[in-house]
Amino acid sequence: MKYQVGKPGRMIVARFEDGEDVLGNLAEIARKEKIRAAALYLVGGMREARIVVGPEKDEIPPVPVWRELGESHEVVGFGTIFWEGDEPKVHFHGAFGKKEMVKMGCMREKTETFLVLEAVIIELEGIEAVREFDQASGLTLLKL
Repeated sequence: MKYQVGKPGRMIVARFEDGEDVLGNLAEIARKEKIRAAALYLVGGMREARIVVGPEKDEIPPVPVWRELGESHEVVGFGTIFWEGDEPKVHFHGAFGKKEMVKMGCMREKTETFLVLEAVIIELEGIEAVREFDQASGLTLLKL
């Protein structure tokens, strides 16, 4: 295990409107505000998203299992923002619900707001962490 101790910095509240790109806008906020490390919460509606719901088998490197929302869903979840090279990378896991159906997974592509989505971003001061590609897993992982 590796860890660092930091403290909360600036707190940002954002509202995404219907049809906006969630991951793209979160990265833009991090870029514009020069946020190098952050925790984030999302709550609201998603119209579309491609999510990873786990690996096909428990093996490394993992083969992801993809699911698409394909219609409006409620969403709640937690994520982080750390940089990979010159770009902020958002890692978000959430629960996506519609009627009796709930999907849980890592939101990765085609992230579009339905009606409204709220984000709370908490900057982490004193944390020196980045994302780097890990050859063994084939994933971009957190490096402390």
